[in-house]
Amino acid sequence: MNSRHLFEASRVGSVETRSRIVMAPMTRSRSAQPGNIPTAMMAQYYQQRASAGLIITEATQISPQGQGYSWTPGIHSQEQINGWRQVTDAVHQVGGKIFSQLWHVGRMSHESFHPDGKPVAPSALSPDAQVWVVGEDCVGRMVDCPIPRELTHDDIYNIITDYGQAALNAIDAGFDGVEVHGGNGYLIDQFLRRSSNKRTDEYGGSLANRVRFAQEVLEAISDAIGADRTGIRLAPFITQRGMDDPQAIEAILALAAWCEQKGIAFIHLAEADWDDAPQVPYEFRETLRATFSGAIIVAGNYTQEKAEKYLAAGIVDLVAFGRPFIANPDFPRRLEENLPLASISNHAALFGGKDVGYTDYPVWSSDEV
Repeated sequence: MNSRHLFEASRVGSVETRSRIVMAPMTRSRSAQPGNIPTAMMAQYYQQRASAGLIITEATQISPQGQGYSWTPGIHSQEQINGWRQVTDAVHQVGGKIFSQLWHVGRMSHESFHPDGKPVAPSALSPDAQVWVVGEDCVGRMVDCPIPRELTHDDIYNIITDYGQAALNAIDAGFDGVEVHGGNGYLIDQFLRRSSNKRTDEYGGSLANRVRFAQEVLEAISDAIGADRTGIRLAPFITQRGMDDPQAIEAILALAAWCEQKGIAFIHLAEADWDDAPQVPYEFRETLRATFSGAIIVAGNYTQEKAEKYLAAGIVDLVAFGRPFIANPDFPRRLEENLPLASISNHAALFGGKDVGYTDYPVWSSDEV
C-alpha cells in the first residue's frame, strides 16, 4: 500500500499522537470487586497496547448511578482514581497517550445496580435491550433492562456535576484527556433522540432542547479541564436499543456545530460494525467535516485500505480499531510491517475473568512464520 497516513503523527486538541491509529474503547469487565476498581492487570493490558497513537479506555462510569454492566470500572471514588493512576503511569512509561471515556448508561442498566431498583432516563421508556450482569452464582448473563425512572431537574443537574467531577478525577488519575460517551443508546444519546426523549421541558421536544443536555455536560467538562482535552463519541446511524429517529442526524450536526464554537477537541464516530449495518453516507462525512474543524475520529470495522482512503480525503483525522487490538497488542506494528494478524482465540474471555484472553496475547515473533 502506497499511502501511509495512518503512521503519521497527529494531534487531538492539545495532545500530540505518534500516529493516527487509535485503540477504540472496549468493555472488558475486569475491575476489582467490590468497588469497580482498576487493577494492575488492567495496567498491563493497556501498557501492552500503548504503541497506538492514542488509547481511549473502556467506558468508565462517572457515578454509581451511571453503571449498567457488571465489573465495569468507575472514576468516582478515590480507590478508582488510584487504580487508574497505575494504568496511566504504565502507558506513559512507554510513551503512550490515553484518554478516559466517561460514561453514564441511563436506561441501559439493571435494577441490581440501583438502590430503588430503577435506572434513570430522560423519559420512562424501556430500551427493549439487555445488559451483562453477574449473578450470585458469579456467572455473567444478558438480562433485560427494566423501565427506568424519568430524571428530575435536580437529577439532571447532579449528573452534569458528576461529569465535571469525573473529568477532574480523570486528570488527577493522569489521563491526557477525556471522551464523553454520547452514543450507542446511553444517556446522552437518549436525550438527543425523539424515540427515547418525550420530555416537554427545556430538555425535550425541540431540536435545541434535545441537544441541551449534551452541551451542558461538555460545558461542565470543558470548564473543569479545558475544551482542548475534551471530546465526545457519537453514533449517528446506529438505531438499536430504541434509538431509531430520522432526526438524529440533524441533532448530531447541531451538536457538532456547537462543539466547533466551543473548541471541543474531537468528535469520535461510532459506526455500526456488523455485516448488514447501515452505511454512513459520504455526504454526512463531508457535512460533518465542513461543520467541525477539530479532530474527527472514526471507528467501525475499518480496514487499512478504507482508513487510508478517508485519511487521504481529509474527511477524518484518526481511525480507531477495536477488536484487532485484543489479540494483537502490537497492532500498529503489524499494520506498518504488513505482518499477519492474530485472531481472538477465546471469545468466552471477552468479558470478565483473569489474564487468559486479556493480557496473554503475544506480540509478533519471527517464530510465528
